[in-house]
Amino acid sequence: MSQRAPYAEELRARREAAGLTQKQLAEKMLVHPSLVAHWEAGRRKPSYDDAKRLDRVLNTGGTFERFLRKNPFAHHFDRAAQAEQAAIRIEEYAPVYVPGLLQTEAYARGVFIAARMHWAEEDLDERVVNRLKRAEILTGKLPEAGFILSEAVLRLPVGGPEVMAEQIAHIIALVRARRIRVQVVPLTQGVHAAMGSMLKLMKFADAPDMAYVEGLHSGNVMDADAPDDVQRCRDAYDSARAAALHPEASLHLLETVMEEYRSYARNLQPQQHRVMAQVELQRRG
Repeated sequence: MSQRAPYAEELRARREAAGLTQKQLAEKMLVHPSLVAHWEAGRRKPSYDDAKRLDRVLNTGGTFERFLRKNPFAHHFDRAAQAEQAAIRIEEYAPVYVPGLLQTEAYARGVFIAARMHWAEEDLDERVVNRLKRAEILTGKLPEAGFILSEAVLRLPVGGPEVMAEQIAHIIALVRARRIRVQVVPLTQGVHAAMGSMLKLMKFADAPDMAYVEGLHSGNVMDADAPDDVQRCRDAYDSARAAALHPEASLHLLETVMEEYRSYARNLQPQQHRVMAQVELQRRG
């Protein structure tokens, strides 16, 4: 059953109780009828603003808004996160951070802490667990996945050298297991059309392609209602791929950077031990 089935069933029941067809509801919502059909079929989930409008139009007292509040993902990412689970191909360009689907637990924790310092520990743990659960599709559910990483993704030391070494090793393992395809755009390559933001493209067996572009605390999903925008995103992704190294050369770069982090971590450990010893002496003295 789709993860969105409870929401979809509730929407269909409330619409029918209100005596509205999908087309009539779409007119009141100022959306395309096909979008309402996607909501009720569980292929899409309304945005947070759409949920609030549904509550107003159907007089449901905040039911649909509460559904979204239970969701473990940020409102701007919700539709894209749900769509990942139904995709038969995902392609993603990452300019700064390792994509969420590829993140290790330690790396994900570092990213969340960087975004907000004052987490309640249980909330932080929940965010990390939800991110790792998304990645389960890479173990067999998702037939095809490709990622293009800016070299900056590898050079930005989230969590320190040991975390980065582990993170890159995880990506390498997925590549060697033929679960994903990864290419790296070298910093020396220069500009390309996708470099301004994170970009995700998703293909489905029974629905139009979807694109998702993310910025700071915001995201934009484009699908059948904006086919020209989806195509522009595809063109930008292709531009990044043209600028990237061949997969084998990208793998070699990943391995090189991983070893650099491992070497740095080994050299750093004696210094850390000395600092800790000095702190202990000062505490005792």
